[in-house]
Order: sequence, then C-alpha cells, then structure tokens
Amino acid sequence: MKKNALLAAALFCLTALSAQELPQKVHNVEIKALDGSATMLPYFGEKHLLIFYVDPDRHRQNEAFTYELEENGRAKSDKIAAYGILNLKDTALPNAIVRSMARKRTAKNGALVVADQQRTLQTEWNIGKCNNLFTLLFVTKEGELVFMRKGELTEADKAAFYEVLEKYR
Repeated sequence: MKKNALLAAALFCLTALSAQELPQKVHNVEIKALDGSATMLPYFGEKHLLIFYVDPDRHRQNEAFTYELEENGRAKSDKIAAYGILNLKDTALPNAIVRSMARKRTAKNGALVVADQQRTLQTEWNIGKCNNLFTLLFVTKEGELVFMRKGELTEADKAAFYEVLEKYR
C-alpha cells in the first residue's frame, strides 16, 4: 500500500513539473539572424507572434499542418507576425548547412526565419525540452505565451490552436 502511495506521489510531482502553466509572461530574447548576426525576436511587443520553433532534425513534423495554415490563410492578419526559429543547439546537422538551406528556402517563399544557437528561447521562456520536436507557440503583443504544443499535433491540438488564433486576429 505504501509503495502505491509513493508511486502516485512521484507521478503527481512529475506531472506537475512537466505541465506548462499558461498564460505565462515572457520577454524578448537575443537570438541570431540567418547570417549569424545577433538580433532580438522580430516583432516582439509590436504584434502577436506565431512562432514555429523547430528542431531541424524534425523539420517535416507537422508539415501538412503548416501547409494547411498557409493555404487557409487563417493566420494572416496585420496583428500577427509568423516566423520560424531554428533550434540549432539540438540538431546533429552542421549549423552552417542548416542556415544555408534556410536562406535558400526563405528566398523562395519569403518566410522569416531566425536561429537559436544556445537554447536561449527554451531557457529564458522556461518551455522545457524541445529536442526532436516541432514546437508551436503563440505569444500576445503584451508578451504572454498563451499557446504551446510540442511534437506531432493532434486534431484536438489544431482545434485549440485555431481557437486561440481567432481571439487575436
């Protein structure tokens, strides 16, 4: 009986530690432009931010969702800035190659992509482990992280995201 109570307490603690309390106040952080120069998060405090924080090793995770988002236009708004942040600390690929590939892709599609070389966003925003994960974040203009999902998005995750998105369009 004592073992079950201990196990239940341990599971509760692990769940509590891994649960992300949202909304959560966040601040602007310094990261890198694709050319390697230092930059702050684009549009922070000016617009609501839709951020795709991506481990390049899993850049195709949720690819259908990102194309769907582009096609349906639901994230297009003068109030929202959408961009990608490459998690370069957790990739096995050389950073120079990842940056080069990103520059080529952004030249074609006009997307804005920046890089996080040291897990700065993860650490400063306390969003936990993002290795091998596609992390979808939504931050209000006031600096509140109001939405976060990691990994392969479920239909429920997508519905919850669109619900948040509609509030800020």
